[in-house]
Amino acid sequence: MHEFFIGAATAAHQVEGNNIHSDYWVMENVKHSDFTEPSGVACDHYNRYEEDIRLLAEAGGNAYRFGIEWARIEPEEGAFDKAEIEHYRRVIDCCYDNGVTPIVTLMHFSSPAWLIKKGGWAKNAVAAYFARYAGYVARALGEKLPYICTINEANMGIQLHKVIADMMNAGARKEGGVQVGQNSGLDLKSILIGMVEQGIAFKTNPLAINSFLKPRDEKSERCVMEAHLAAKRAIKEASPDTKVGLTLSLFDYQPTERGKSAAAKLWHEDFGWYLPYIKDDDFLGVQNYSRKIVDESGARSPAREARVTQMGYEDYPASIGNVLARVSRSYKGELIVTENGIATDDDNRRCEFIREAFDSVMAAKSAGAPVTGYLHWSLLDNFEWQAGYAKTFGLIAVDRETMERKTKESLRVLGSLKETAK
Repeated sequence: MHEFFIGAATAAHQVEGNNIHSDYWVMENVKHSDFTEPSGVACDHYNRYEEDIRLLAEAGGNAYRFGIEWARIEPEEGAFDKAEIEHYRRVIDCCYDNGVTPIVTLMHFSSPAWLIKKGGWAKNAVAAYFARYAGYVARALGEKLPYICTINEANMGIQLHKVIADMMNAGARKEGGVQVGQNSGLDLKSILIGMVEQGIAFKTNPLAINSFLKPRDEKSERCVMEAHLAAKRAIKEASPDTKVGLTLSLFDYQPTERGKSAAAKLWHEDFGWYLPYIKDDDFLGVQNYSRKIVDESGARSPAREARVTQMGYEDYPASIGNVLARVSRSYKGELIVTENGIATDDDNRRCEFIREAFDSVMAAKSAGAPVTGYLHWSLLDNFEWQAGYAKTFGLIAVDRETMERKTKESLRVLGSLKETAK
């Protein structure tokens, strides 16, 4: 067993910058975009990864989860960019040079723009396209990669489907319904105009724009899971010793006396439905940010007196340990916390959150959950999808004008956990 992983995570599109061949670049830059702002240069991590990895290592971190961007590797269908593979080889080598284990994600929400023209993540063909890309990466870099996450938060489409249904019933979109940045200030007219503009930009029917962060029903979700299985086969064929898994977005559902049935249904939709597809994976990345109290009508909004984060979630760090314990009852493979964190401009609270969350992780581990790492979200204050740069999750602040890095006390606190991890 490896040394317990203590580190941080990022996503390629959220930190690298100028991801011009991706579907998100297209969607962010139409006139009536549903993003509050475009990603632009993001954190310029593409050029500054050496500094960022060094800062993580100097603080005591021994693992870094980051993305390899499909749209960079395969900017046009079937045309692979060798220079970009070499870029990621240098990032991986930089990790090892700093005593940091690389944990790579192949698809963290963003995809090549050409994939959208092919039907995106709602078509069966995505499995072959994704496997081709995964195999290419594994043949080039697999021997350097002990862990590969195929798909980040593979269950996000189903969660978004529920949020949209709730919005249609309630007449308004609420923040905090899913663990991803949303733009809650949009009106229906702007959304519809933006869809038309995206259709023109992608040269496809606006109703057929199936990017990854779009609501999906179970039929479309099977396309995603078949893509995961196909990618896993391709990776294992090229690099048998690489551990392969995916990550899931999971809430800590806490039922009231009358809410047990509703909570069980929500947990099945988020986790149980996926278990047949992931039960033979080498590991599972567990991603959690909060709890939800569930009554007979479903998940409640946070109580009026509850402390909430910038994302609208209840500030409840113990949820990660509860989720790990629950997952381990059904899933018997290795568990890594691949994301857990808090959006706040109060770094003192972030320090407290990290300590409290990690205590709950260690409690779950002591009780038998096979947890082998804790990776905090995020290493950098970054681009939170539709919500733009207003949400601050980072252990390192980034000056939006100069890109200057400024480490926060929370980075030191995270690094110090390595001394207590057993």
